[in-house]
Amino acid sequence: MISIVSARPEDHQDILDIGSISVKQAHLGSCPDEDLQAYMDSHYNAEAIIKELENPAYRYHILYYKGKAAGFSKIILNTAHAEIRAENVAKLDRIYLLSEYVGLKLGAELMKFNIELARNNDQAGLWLVTWVGNERAIAFYEKAGFEIAGTTKFWVTETRFNLNHLMYLPMKG
Repeated sequence: MISIVSARPEDHQDILDIGSISVKQAHLGSCPDEDLQAYMDSHYNAEAIIKELENPAYRYHILYYKGKAAGFSKIILNTAHAEIRAENVAKLDRIYLLSEYVGLKLGAELMKFNIELARNNDQAGLWLVTWVGNERAIAFYEKAGFEIAGTTKFWVTETRFNLNHLMYLPMKG
């Protein structure tokens, strides 16, 4: 019923479909609608997603449930953050699940997959940023073992930022 596969450029529409809904839901109320739309227009279009899918540094995965694309993730290995002292850490840059699949433990499966991917690639830890107002996401990350390690600015547009938590999960054995 569940499969997680590496995304290819020809899978960009699944990522666009999931992202166009999930990103807006996750960040609703974080900034004015026009700023969020400007972010979506610049980051969630076919050209931008295909370019990222063609970049070997970015590892996109799509989670399928009963044959339908339900979520996706993007992880970048060996990506340092100034506030994280460990070397060889990975950034979980995106992880989204369509709302109709919430409650089925699919997000936990996708998170577990990314943690194992980081561990299997000798990463010392995994970090991410999430909007401080997204309580559901924060609770999800904490349940997976992440801890708040600081705060950072996430630039939505050139003139608008949201305050985000920097969250970190050290890898163990």
